[in-house]
Amino acid sequence: MKRNIIITVILLISGIYANSQQTKPFSAEEINNARKLQAAYSAIVDLYVDETDNKKIVEDAIIGMLEKLDPHSAYTNAEETRRMQEPLEAHFDGIGIEFNMFEDTLLVLNVISGGPSEKVGLLAGDRIVQVDTTVIAGVKMVNTDIVKLIRGPKGTQVHIKVKRKGNSKLLDFKIIRDKIPLNSIDASYMADKQTGYIRLSRFAVTSNNEFVEAFDKLKKEGMKNLILDLQSNGGGLLTVAGMLADQFLDKDKILYYTQGNKIKREDAMSSSKEKGVFESGKLVVLVDEYSASASEILAGAIQDWDRGVIIGRRTFGKGLVQRAINLPDGAMIRLTISRYYTPSGRNIQKPYEKGDKETYFKNVMNRYKTGELINADSIHFPDSLKYSTLVSGRTVYGGGGIMPDIFVPIDSITEYHVKLNRAGIINRFYISYIDKNRSSLKKNYPTFEKYAGKFTINNDMLQELVEMANKEKVEYNEEQFQKSKDLISLIIKALIADDLFDKTAYFRIYNAVNDPLQEALRIINNDEEYNKILKN
Repeated sequence: MKRNIIITVILLISGIYANSQQTKPFSAEEINNARKLQAAYSAIVDLYVDETDNKKIVEDAIIGMLEKLDPHSAYTNAEETRRMQEPLEAHFDGIGIEFNMFEDTLLVLNVISGGPSEKVGLLAGDRIVQVDTTVIAGVKMVNTDIVKLIRGPKGTQVHIKVKRKGNSKLLDFKIIRDKIPLNSIDASYMADKQTGYIRLSRFAVTSNNEFVEAFDKLKKEGMKNLILDLQSNGGGLLTVAGMLADQFLDKDKILYYTQGNKIKREDAMSSSKEKGVFESGKLVVLVDEYSASASEILAGAIQDWDRGVIIGRRTFGKGLVQRAINLPDGAMIRLTISRYYTPSGRNIQKPYEKGDKETYFKNVMNRYKTGELINADSIHFPDSLKYSTLVSGRTVYGGGGIMPDIFVPIDSITEYHVKLNRAGIINRFYISYIDKNRSSLKKNYPTFEKYAGKFTINNDMLQELVEMANKEKVEYNEEQFQKSKDLISLIIKALIADDLFDKTAYFRIYNAVNDPLQEALRIINNDEEYNKILKN
């Protein structure tokens, strides 16, 4: 029976079962190839000199085949599959906290409102030292191992012991795990009197409903223009990207289409029954080099139909469509079956060499080295990649990502700032600071407005940051520190705001230096320039 698994796997990968409705008979070549693989597997199991892990042999065979294909076809085992799917679902099972490891202790950064931990009285700032019978303090456990201890099926109980400031004894909590919501909108607020700002971090099951809810709230606050932030949004569910594009485009318009060698063209059309929430009004979409997949579908549809202005930097260029093929043990093959195209016919998949994933995924670093992230003039498209938008006939390009209408270079960050980030110093500093000062911060800054206007990162705090970096052997550079000081201070202030209030507070602080957002506000408030871009 086990040996027949390998035949099933090879047939799945070859695409014979890619569509459950297909009844295509096996060709002689396909049968021979499957038998060849089975013969190799049987020989190893029956004759190999040492003991073998037969399950691993099968997994390695699958991985080996997929690695010779495109960069996005992949195999995940049952546990990896479960973790991969969680961000795209509406919820996961757990106790409802955000945490980080601080000084070998699990520090609770935030308690999710309405979640199981809030119900039993767990507080931000608490240190979890034991989960059930496992001591997790002072043993240098990694986050993934702690997550395994804390998470579990809805309805099951976990017993934790907590150290809380002001209490000499450990506090005991028995928490019944429950469904914890996963939000895909990080922030939504009025960026000025007429312009709303919505940041979408992923395209998940609930993203469309979350967007409509956030949009309606901003509309009640007087929103007439919208900035949709897709920077660093790595994608998600393709169908959800279509649903969101439908919110901006009127009926019977192509949102995107997919097509492959063995898969016929399939068009995704805007709804002819329901009107989108924002089919008119000025729209700007922010993208960068980490905006990928579903983000590119949405941005491409907006650009091709001349519906809004795209601002930022060229997107990642992920235009391959994977189909999930579930295997009997809960593992999964994500097999590329087609490419997706924008309404004008652009294939936004960047070039790749089969079997060379390393070069492919280092493409963003190569863009930095060639100057593309700093200067738009370093990007050159051949005439063969020219396309025209579908309303104004503007020239746009295919061949690798969505090129924005307005280019904004990447922030100039010093090497010292990069080293601080890599060593986790900035994150550790803000956690340490808020851990020591949580009570006074909540007392002195009860509202975001007061915090934003009054709280400052002073020189003593920055000196403490530098000393922390010195202890971690991050070499100090005075000139670079002075150049980065203001940006580092703003990031720390934003991180503390996130802890005290919510993720929206973080972006309201950080966006003060978000150059693409500031450019978006400038253009969206200038009717003449906005219209000129779309009609050029």
